[in-house]
Amino acid sequence: MITIYHNPRCSKSRETLALIEQIAADEQLPLECIEYLKTPLTTAQLAELHQQLGGDFQAMLRNNEDEYAALHLAQADQNTAFTAIVQHPKLLQRPIVTYQGKAAIGRPPESVLSLFKKV
Repeated sequence: MITIYHNPRCSKSRETLALIEQIAADEQLPLECIEYLKTPLTTAQLAELHQQLGGDFQAMLRNNEDEYAALHLAQADQNTAFTAIVQHPKLLQRPIVTYQGKAAIGRPPESVLSLFKKV
């Protein structure tokens, strides 16, 4: 299953969704679209996404949001950052696509294509 954590108001998220809808149709894969602003993630879900993404948890944060500065998230540890995302879902970088235990942030949208490369 392909999963996208999506914000329909975001152009990059819409572009990424269109891209993976085509992949899902071509490969006959199920697609789950989660509007994370309506259905916020838990800290456990965020930890799992972080593990699938690899790298620095700061990449999961939208550092241009007012809450990022107000909550001093540039200096935050992972638990503080994930708690902030739970409380303020718009802090989650978007979109995030998961497939077969791996994840990628769709900025630019084409960056998610690496999830579907055949080895």
